[in-house]
Parts: sequence; C-alpha cells; structure tokens
Amino acid sequence: MTVVNVLLVTNVITLTCLGFFVFYYKIPQKIIFRIVMPKYCKSRFLRIIDHKGKLLDIGCGNNSPYSIKSKYPNIVYTGIDIGDYNQTKPNFADNYKITTPEQFAETIEKLPELFDTVISSHNLEHCNERQKTLEAIPKVLKKDGYLYLSFPSENSLNFPGFRNGCLNYYDDPTHKDAPPIFFDVIKSLKNNDMEIIFSSKSYKPFLMYLMGALNERKSKKDKETKKGTWEYWGFEAIIWARKK
Repeated sequence: MTVVNVLLVTNVITLTCLGFFVFYYKIPQKIIFRIVMPKYCKSRFLRIIDHKGKLLDIGCGNNSPYSIKSKYPNIVYTGIDIGDYNQTKPNFADNYKITTPEQFAETIEKLPELFDTVISSHNLEHCNERQKTLEAIPKVLKKDGYLYLSFPSENSLNFPGFRNGCLNYYDDPTHKDAPPIFFDVIKSLKNNDMEIIFSSKSYKPFLMYLMGALNERKSKKDKETKKGTWEYWGFEAIIWARKK
C-alpha cells in the first residue's frame, strides 16, 4: 500500500470517528470545526484579532465584506479594491473604496487612519505595482497590529491546468506576471517593521491535504478545484505578521 493510500485510509477513519462522536455525544459542530480547521488559515486568523477594532481588507471582492461582518459585526470594516467584484450579497462594509489599478497602492498609503488588522487575501498577484502595494501595508497598521497575507505559491507555475477555481497560476488571466517571490515578500515585510509570526511557502495543512488527496481524481476529471485541492498541491503561500 502506498503512502498516499495509507493517508487516505487514515483520513476516512478520522472523519468517521469525528462523525461518530458528533452523533453519539452530541458534540456541537462548532467545536468539531475548531478541531479540524487548519491552524493558520484565514478563518483561524480572524478568530484571534480584535473584533471591535479597525480592519482593512485589501482586495475585498467575492462577498468579503458580507462574510466578515456577518460573523464579526462589531469590527469596523474598510474594504478597498479596483472594482465591485462579485458582491452578490449585502455589502456590510463600514467604508468601501473603489480606486484604479494605477492608484491602488497610493490610495492605501493615503488612508487617513491606522488599522488594528490588515487582510490581503490573493490580491498581491493582481497588483500593477506589487512592491509598492506591499510596502504600503505596514504604513497603515498600528503598532502590534496584525497582517494576514496570502498569494499563489511560486510552485503553481508548474501545477496542472486548466481547472476552474485556479490551480496553475495562469488559470486566472487577471494574474500579473509571475507569482510573488516568497522570500522577497518576507524580506520586504521585515524591512518595514513587520515581525513574521508564521509563514509557509506552500501551505499543506494535514487534514485538508488528505481531503484534497481524496478529491484529486474528481478534481482532475471535472477540471475544477475541489475541497482540499489547493492544500493537496500547496497552492497558497501564507504569511501572518505583526507590526513592531
């Protein structure tokens, strides 16, 4: 039996046991979710920040204002983007700024306030001025403020394509140039008073990796990213950082 097959069997057993405990002992689903939730994912990050503080979401399309404010209504949410992308649900943002690709980094720098938290989830790879945008982020963070940053791994250049939901970097035609260079991003953050709390060049949390392994055959057949596909391949680079 191959290593992958062993891992798949282990995953099935683990999920079966979790299902049994949920049913038999009536364990709340929220508790189970906390157990299986990847340690350094975006959802986990949002749990540890100041839920009454000011949050800046850089690249806030795809219902991000709704997703965050519906869970954490007391957060003062500011979103910034270059278009009103895929906002199919109510936009609960307290402040919502649309700018141009050419003015994106400058608009961030000129924000009139400092933030307790900044999130930049798969935005950096879309920026015209990637480095300038990256350098603008620490300038709008308060001391001890937190940053969550994610972008496609450099390895994604060699991943299979095409799959809906993006697996190969060039599956998304709006991606600029090549993926951000991971260690250059780390260096830039450190040079701008940021302390790295966690970093992964190719993020593969265990349980989600196993789920992706289970779904890989169907993902390949359907040409679509399934649950765990990104984690199975390590599509994301993830960084948690704190302003010194």
